[in-house]
Amino acid sequence: VRQAGRLRPCSRMILKRAMDILAASAGLLLFSPLLLVVMLAIWLRDRQSPFYIAPRVARGGGTFRMVKFRSMVVNADKIGGSSTAATDRRITPVGQFVRAYKLDELIQLWNVLKGDMSLVGPRPQVLTDARLYTEAEKRMLTVRPGITDPASIVFTDEGNILKGSTDPDLLYNQIIRPWKSRLALAYIDHRNFWVDLWLIILTVLAITSKPAALRALGSLLLAWKLDPLVIRMAARQDPLHAYPPPGAREIVAQYPQSL
Repeated sequence: VRQAGRLRPCSRMILKRAMDILAASAGLLLFSPLLLVVMLAIWLRDRQSPFYIAPRVARGGGTFRMVKFRSMVVNADKIGGSSTAATDRRITPVGQFVRAYKLDELIQLWNVLKGDMSLVGPRPQVLTDARLYTEAEKRMLTVRPGITDPASIVFTDEGNILKGSTDPDLLYNQIIRPWKSRLALAYIDHRNFWVDLWLIILTVLAITSKPAALRALGSLLLAWKLDPLVIRMAARQDPLHAYPPPGAREIVAQYPQSL
């Protein structure tokens, strides 16, 4: 029995990796015409590389080189923070379009094929944000980062949330990161093949109908028996407020009453 119990997690990992390889290979082939068009559109604007390649925190705490389509001016990371508001002047006109439809992340299927990422998993973080993780949040580094997860569906409008902030990085860590982390940890506790498949479907749905995607995600979170605060937040019907990340000692007493 103990031996079978040890094999089950291993079997799930093999199935997940097989799904990643098959889906990434098929996706790169199927979307190759679209990828070429996006590459050309970005290159034509300034005759610079259409790719943005930067270090991100990998499973286990190391780093890997994540690739995205470049949606900002060249060397944007040297003239601004890691969090990006919708009105960030570094975003190019083409970048606005590819960000709106998540096309900048489609090329990350290459990272999935290489084994750096998975289709579904906590979004990869920059080193500066990962250094802020509490002990509880560090559990997110035990799995491969992913192209999408529950938080990717909830925070498709992250740029608009940060719009107008004088310090987007600070605001991100105050009102977005705590909830992203809670959703990522919930996913880790409940992940399986069917959950991954459902989250991929909801990610596509969120592009065309975010309310419908949020309703379906809410049903999933309810089935997971998450904290009602997290479920209410994920519905995005209430304003976001500052809240401590998972495992933090601070207690924000007023936030529950505001819901």
